[in-house]
Amino acid sequence: MQSRFCALDQRMDQIDRKILDLLRQDSQLTGEELGGRVGLSASAAYRRVKALEESGAILGYRARLSPAARGFPSTVFVHVTLTDQRQATMLAFEEAMARTPQVAEAYLMSGQSDYLVKVLVREDDSYERIHREILSALPGVQRLVSQFTIRTLEGGD
Repeated sequence: MQSRFCALDQRMDQIDRKILDLLRQDSQLTGEELGGRVGLSASAAYRRVKALEESGAILGYRARLSPAARGFPSTVFVHVTLTDQRQATMLAFEEAMARTPQVAEAYLMSGQSDYLVKVLVREDDSYERIHREILSALPGVQRLVSQFTIRTLEGGD
């Protein structure tokens, strides 16, 4: 997949990169608004966006939800160490994790732990329950080290 994106990057011009930057900031821009900002007609801007979607540069669109809409979640980062790093162990863990709604993001890491997992704990739930009943029951888990966030700093994305 990496080579696909390297080739994709070489085919993109400055207008494509500007369109991607604008959509990253506001994915609800109309073709007319987008075209006006990059010097194209609305239909030309729309065609560029469709081409970027088909090429895989744009993977999709999503809504950013308020904390209230998400149930005022607390964020916990969990370092997960597996029993081993065999492909079967990692695949079983990753598949089970993908079915875990409390997991917002997960990263395969280098270093002491195998994965860094971002867990969202809704106001009406407890991390102790998630840790005991869900995370520790995932296949291949040997060790969990949890870190609770104090405050979230909003970034550009």
